[in-house]
Amino acid sequence: MRFIDEHAARTSLGRRWGVESICTVLAELGAPIAPSTYYDARRAAREPSPSRVRDEWLSEQIARVHTKNYGVYGARKVWAQLNREGVAVARCTVERLMRDQGLAGARRGRRVRTTIPGDAVRAGDLVGREFNPPAPDRLWVADFTYVPTWSGMVYVAFVIDAYSRRILGWRAATTMRTSLVLDALEQAVWTRRQQGVDELGELVHHSDAGSQYTSIAFTERVAEAGAAPSVGSVGDAYDNALAESTIGLFKTELIKPRGPWRTVEQVEIATLEYVDWFNHRRLHSTCGDIPPAELETAHYRQHRPHPEPAHSSP
Repeated sequence: MRFIDEHAARTSLGRRWGVESICTVLAELGAPIAPSTYYDARRAAREPSPSRVRDEWLSEQIARVHTKNYGVYGARKVWAQLNREGVAVARCTVERLMRDQGLAGARRGRRVRTTIPGDAVRAGDLVGREFNPPAPDRLWVADFTYVPTWSGMVYVAFVIDAYSRRILGWRAATTMRTSLVLDALEQAVWTRRQQGVDELGELVHHSDAGSQYTSIAFTERVAEAGAAPSVGSVGDAYDNALAESTIGLFKTELIKPRGPWRTVEQVEIATLEYVDWFNHRRLHSTCGDIPPAELETAHYRQHRPHPEPAHSSP
């Protein structure tokens, strides 16, 4: 093809060599090629190969999955989501195409300590760093973090079910008072009641040793809900590692990439949308690469004789 292209472009004695003439000479010199073969090869060279067409289509799907999931998925979760949608693709292919597009998952940064120990007598540690209960509503973990905004510091508290990693309650406020964590607890209790769960007698509520969680008002509310309070040791992140991990995802996937933040209202709206995505669409590796709410539904389907309660977002 290169030989014919080169000589077909030349002129001799005021005339251009034709493809048929060049093919005739090549045949006489022992290198036979039909003009139709040359034209077919030229056409194939102009048209993209099937593998290239598929790569272009896969690149579009990868970009779509990456974008709609806050741009935080790495290759493994993009690959898992595509396969959930029925797109059969190898993980190495996803890795290659993500590199080509400059796409990458979110990476966590360092966490600033917000726990301020209280002087009140606190409950003992009933968890012992075992964050894998056999069912929902056996262990809730709680913690809060900070979000710098142009109008001042905003604090966001969370209550998470350790079985499914589902965020059951959350609250954003401009102070670190007990009401912040109380409101998050109230929403968690309300979320379960909306699902038909009124009995929390087997529940342990675990938190760090911050003064908000060791206050009398908070401890009494945990007891009223039927749960047993549990508090980790002071200054030990591992004693509340699951809550720390969820907050780390919140900061890495939402707060850092979407800043700067202006007001507490802006943080509240963004957190509401993030929690809905986190619970119902985000693939969680601990859940077997399915969303937390889907894991709970699967559990109830196996262990309850009656249908799953109606869907409700936290």
